[in-house]
Amino acid sequence: MIQSMTGFGKSIVQLPTKKITVELKSLNSKSLDVNARIPSQYREKELQMRSTIANALVRGKVDFGLYVEITGEETTSQVNEAVIKQYMQQLKNIVNGDETELLKMAVRMPDALKTERNNIDEEEYVAIARALEDAIVEIRTFRNEEGLALEKDFLLRINNISTLLEQVKELDPERMVQVRERLEKAVADVKENVDKNRFEQELIYYLEKFDITEEKVRLANHLEYFLSSLNSEDSNGRKLGFISQEIGREINTIGSKANYAPMQKLVVQMKDELEKIKEQVLNVL
Repeated sequence: MIQSMTGFGKSIVQLPTKKITVELKSLNSKSLDVNARIPSQYREKELQMRSTIANALVRGKVDFGLYVEITGEETTSQVNEAVIKQYMQQLKNIVNGDETELLKMAVRMPDALKTERNNIDEEEYVAIARALEDAIVEIRTFRNEEGLALEKDFLLRINNISTLLEQVKELDPERMVQVRERLEKAVADVKENVDKNRFEQELIYYLEKFDITEEKVRLANHLEYFLSSLNSEDSNGRKLGFISQEIGREINTIGSKANYAPMQKLVVQMKDELEKIKEQVLNVL
């Protein structure tokens, strides 16, 4: 079955002193592009987390967010007393102000707070990894549901093109009669003696140029191939894109050879259905 590249997954894990939230959001992209937003103390595990995401999601523009909220007494930030005192002394040299007001100004200065970087506790990372896996399960479920909606739309569009192709087949004999009559009339209008044998040879040549039998067969085969690819075990948006291009070539060739207004109207309708397929194929994993 096919999967969409669009999806969202979220997981929350509660630790004794922290609440950790993992979010994954993906959109369509030609390749995998992971944009990670994680606190600096978790950077040492970033490559490992990126690898987990890449193996699970394969393609798409993925936004990965890791958010940490301190819920206990633990904190990694402390007041830098020495720096604040120096700031206050410098401010006193400039203006004779109230100590409280000087303190308010000093704590806003650079390096007024110092952050101690602690190593990640192994149990904490295990919890984060589990939350990441849960978010991946959720986003893949989302992708599968979106894939079902895409598949339903593809089946509709392919069926519409098949129906239009059948109408093309029904019109084809009438079209060839019209083409032959126009050629004969064009020759008659010249009002010159024409060798009948030569004329028949030329007529056969031009009728063969307008013949679309091969295009009809190939188009029908491409439509069947598209449907069979939808039912394959793996989702392959690139493959569906290539098949869509081949479908487009056959439709364009039929249009260029048609030389018959009713058939060209059908070709325009087929092109419209195919464009809708191509737009949606870009979202397929």
